[in-house]
Amino acid sequence: MEAVVTLPFAQVHVRHGRLSIDNLVLDDEVLVRLAGEATDPVKLVGDAMAIGARVLDREQTAVHADYVKAELERVGRDVDAAFTDKARVVAEHFGRKVDEVFAPDAGVLSRALERHFSDDSSAAVQHRVRAVMEEVMGRSREELVRQFSSAEGSNPLAGFQRAAVESIQGAAAQQHTHLREMNATLETLRRDLVELRAEKDRLQQVAAEVERGTAKGRTFEEEVHEAIDRLALPQGDTCEAVGDLKEATGKKGDVVVAVGACGGPSQGRIVFEAKNRRLARPRALEELDGAMAERNADFGVLVVASEEQVPARMLALREYNGDKLVVAYDPEEEGSPLALQVAYALARARVLMARGDGDGIDPAAVRDTAERAVNAMEDVRRVKQQLTGAKTQIDKAAEIVEAMAGRVRGHLDEIRVLLEAPGAPGAAAPP
Repeated sequence: MEAVVTLPFAQVHVRHGRLSIDNLVLDDEVLVRLAGEATDPVKLVGDAMAIGARVLDREQTAVHADYVKAELERVGRDVDAAFTDKARVVAEHFGRKVDEVFAPDAGVLSRALERHFSDDSSAAVQHRVRAVMEEVMGRSREELVRQFSSAEGSNPLAGFQRAAVESIQGAAAQQHTHLREMNATLETLRRDLVELRAEKDRLQQVAAEVERGTAKGRTFEEEVHEAIDRLALPQGDTCEAVGDLKEATGKKGDVVVAVGACGGPSQGRIVFEAKNRRLARPRALEELDGAMAERNADFGVLVVASEEQVPARMLALREYNGDKLVVAYDPEEEGSPLALQVAYALARARVLMARGDGDGIDPAAVRDTAERAVNAMEDVRRVKQQLTGAKTQIDKAAEIVEAMAGRVRGHLDEIRVLLEAPGAPGAAAPP
């Protein structure tokens, strides 16, 4: 049997993930002490080696990390220095290039802008654009002038021009004709205007004469006096025109009737105020009061020339204040004296009843009869209005018939002219 040879050095082998150590002698005091005290020295030695291996591994890792960190710091410093130098060089290079391009006076960009956009440069963009536009516009104007000045069919406005010229010439001729007609019309209107002005002056003179003093309404006053005189005489009353006779305070009152004065003393006085214009209600009452006071009358009657001249808010043949009334009398209207006759009768009855001289008079019967007379007069007025409207319609119908007859006569004249035209059948041969 061969003897085991003990090697003088330790052998460490790693096989299949396991560590094998031969002839290993350790003289660590702590390890020797712990192994001597341990019940299983082999396990203790294995644990100690495992723990020591881990400690060594961590120490080596830390050493490696410090080394790597130091190397990285060194490399970073080197790179930083190199980058700083390179960046400075690049910045200086770009600064020079920027100065070359953007320098205010000698820069490439400034020179290019000066060359392409300066007003002093012949190659400036605006000059070239202006030249191109002038050339294009000149050609366009020439083409337009050539196209629109042509009278041929190539000119799109040739027909319009001819039509416009013809229309303008026709309008000028028509306007000339109209001007001649207008001049003739204006001459006629001028003559009519002269005549109207003369007529207006004459009417103004007449109106001024009417408005002046006691001559105011003289014609109408005279007609009222004549109508009242015809009503007063058959009843034994006297009628006197007093428009020109001045009393103590004035000349108000145009006609004064003395009731019963033909056969004895007067039993009362009635004053008539004739107005050929419309008065306001207060003015009308004031005129009647003044006339009654100046003429010492018991009753006042305002006589106006038409229904339209009855004062506002007053009615014809309606008593006011028991001693006044208004009546419309148109001398040219048929039946108008009837209203004046009713007013005269009402005023005369009121005077007689107020004086008490009519003892045999039945006031109620007189009042009732007067009311019936006024109502009948209202019916007369209403019928007259209806007759006036009917007459107006009849006049219009007559005008329409006359116009139709005129058209018929015109057609007959046209037929006669057609029959007498040369070449018409039956026309007389020329001499």
